[in-house]
Amino acid sequence: MTDVTAPTIGTTATDAVSNVRWYHRIGPGLITACVVIGPGSITTSSQVGAKYGYSMLWVVVFSVIMMLTFMTMSARIGAVAGASNGSLIAKHLGRWLAVFLSSCVFFMAAAFQFGNNIGIYAAMAEFETSISKVPGLQMWHLVVLFNILAISFLFAFENLYKALERLMAVFVGVMLVSFAINLAFARPDILELLKGLVPPIHLLWGGGVGESPIDLSLLGMIGTTLVISGAYYQAYLVRQKGWTERELSSGLIDARVGAILMMLITLMLVSTAAGALRGVEIKETRDIAAGLTIFGTMGRVVFSIGLFSAAYSSFLVNSMVGGFVLSDGLGGGSDPRQLIPRLATTAVLLVGMIVALITISSGTKPMPAIVFGQAVTVIASPLVAGVLLYLGNRRDVMGNHCNGWLLNTLGAVGFITLLAMATYTATNKVWPEVSGWLNR
Repeated sequence: MTDVTAPTIGTTATDAVSNVRWYHRIGPGLITACVVIGPGSITTSSQVGAKYGYSMLWVVVFSVIMMLTFMTMSARIGAVAGASNGSLIAKHLGRWLAVFLSSCVFFMAAAFQFGNNIGIYAAMAEFETSISKVPGLQMWHLVVLFNILAISFLFAFENLYKALERLMAVFVGVMLVSFAINLAFARPDILELLKGLVPPIHLLWGGGVGESPIDLSLLGMIGTTLVISGAYYQAYLVRQKGWTERELSSGLIDARVGAILMMLITLMLVSTAAGALRGVEIKETRDIAAGLTIFGTMGRVVFSIGLFSAAYSSFLVNSMVGGFVLSDGLGGGSDPRQLIPRLATTAVLLVGMIVALITISSGTKPMPAIVFGQAVTVIASPLVAGVLLYLGNRRDVMGNHCNGWLLNTLGAVGFITLLAMATYTATNKVWPEVSGWLNR
């Protein structure tokens, strides 16, 4: 069998790449989409739909464009630079920054992992009656089981990337079908949906929806869609796929496909809530399932299947983001065949599981851990975006593939967005909690 990655006699490298079937050009972007679509994005998207209807769909489009911008930068760096992000940062900015940035990404991933564990627990709650019939089996046992399966997955395959790509394709397919079924039964108002994709002109002039056009749910939807650590990891996935400068066009197509998938799924979630949950107060994913009575119990079951797929796909990939980036930053490598990246990924899984089990058993959220995760995000998100912009514009890293004016312009908008959100989180979430502890 001919290796599709190598040109045959009488053909150029460009010809060989152009003859690769379209589905072989997809992979890293698909995996990144799985990081974005998790329990957090499902909850915040549904909150926005339930509160604003279809009027804020344009926020989804904006967020995905920003995510695609950084995914594109990262994919270009991964294909062209010839070295991992951690190695590039250590070489051009210092090992100290590589260690600091990778440590921040690790703790961000651990914080997200807590949410993914809770999401799996919530998805399984729909089947609690059946589960309780199994002697000795409790709901929290399933959380432990799924973590064991994830750790086993890390060490079971020599070609970890290939196995991950195939598994994520299945999960994305299940999400698309599950959320599309719910959307169909919600019977969205197509005209209102299309109107919602266009930003209201009065917002551009300082007006808003009601008294406060931008609230926590909208910021949350931007934050759970513009997952900068996932975009940063795109460079690692491109390298694991084996793409080089020759396959750069494939990498850019792949990033666009991944962005389109995450946009479609998020638009379906917002529109389903707008059609079926308008006015319902949503605090967690369980509230969404409880409200989806649009076609009886089956509606909740279908949603829970989609939720589980979103939670477990994000569960796997997010842990790898934290583990592989940390290993790379510390100089331990980022090749999936190496032991250190897999051990670091296991650490992310265990931290997320332990915090989630404490929450499940106590019934209260671990506020110190949550505030710490928020504080790390405040620092790391703009920093990661800034590093991608920096590397993407270095001629000695990118050669003739440095960022163009459009990519830099959109990147600057994304950086400012992340900086503004970090400032909001620091002043309205982190500092009030910290000051409250200090004044006790």
